[in-house]
Amino acid sequence: MIISRTPYRISFFGGGTDYPAWYRQHGGSVLAATINKYCYLTCRYLPPFFEHRIRVVYSKVEVCQKLDEIAHPSVRETLRFLKVSRGIEIHHDGDLPGRSGMGSSSSFTVGLLHALHALAGRAVGRKQLANESIYLEQEVLRETVGSQDQVCAAYGGLNRIHFLQNGGFSVQPMILSRERLAELNGHLMLFYTGIKRTASDVASTFVNGMEKRTKLLKRLGDCVEESCRILNSKSDLAAFGKLLHEAWQAKRELSARISNSWVDGIYREARAAGAIGGKLLGAGGGGFLMLFARPSHHARIRKSLNRLIQVPFQFEFGGSQIIFYDLEEDYSRHDKVRTRQQIDSFRELNPDSPLASVG
Repeated sequence: MIISRTPYRISFFGGGTDYPAWYRQHGGSVLAATINKYCYLTCRYLPPFFEHRIRVVYSKVEVCQKLDEIAHPSVRETLRFLKVSRGIEIHHDGDLPGRSGMGSSSSFTVGLLHALHALAGRAVGRKQLANESIYLEQEVLRETVGSQDQVCAAYGGLNRIHFLQNGGFSVQPMILSRERLAELNGHLMLFYTGIKRTASDVASTFVNGMEKRTKLLKRLGDCVEESCRILNSKSDLAAFGKLLHEAWQAKRELSARISNSWVDGIYREARAAGAIGGKLLGAGGGGFLMLFARPSHHARIRKSLNRLIQVPFQFEFGGSQIIFYDLEEDYSRHDKVRTRQQIDSFRELNPDSPLASVG
């Protein structure tokens, strides 16, 4: 049995420039961090005692005989991509809800890839995990998603990520003192709006017309450089919060689907209570709202937004990890040494069982 643990991420600046439609023409850059909220994937080869060959447990339970029967697109195509032919069982658990702007879909894919590679006895690096996840989501599943979530989930930490015109990427960790990191973390608040949305649906409203938004996207990209300069200086972090506010106002111009009147109202309340800046995480449309405020104002903001769930968090720096590794008895060996007499006897006694064809 293998268990992988893969973090969710919060994005600060540069969102939108991580879509291939943009960075393959202009290059792109984002500033993002992973937090100590995780996606867990448990995988094991299924012993040959069950009538099903595949069992997948998430918000639904799927029991299947064939790969093509799996409804969960990421599970189905990841198993196909890695050529997993044996019976398998997969369980998913997450600390945060899906479709909420935390990069949960990519954390799932990265974590599943990591777990399945480990189950097959392969140790894989962060770059491979990120690249394979990007390929699966963008090329195989044809989802309208960017590339930062996969890189964040695989690498972990607070990073400036550059996306290159040749399709590659590079990861530049932010080298900050422990005190500066704690100061940044201490200014951030995370609230769940309760609105679920599909990121690709929101993104599709602006990705296809990116060339018409060149000036706006370049400004969003410039914010990455400015924010890194602020973090690396000894200046008041309030400038970081003000830049978040400016970038959020700019991002809202990408599409009418980025925000809505209800979210705008919450944001105004938070600002009136002392928040300097903030944004909806991910593509927008709902999910989690991140706010930046001096710690002395947090209680007042919390009271103002008491109808929302606040999620406390800390930065994390481990990225996707295998946290449990225990290879059980290899039943495939027993499959190979079954005698013809045993197989024929089983088929005679159990003619209607799908297992009658095994062997």
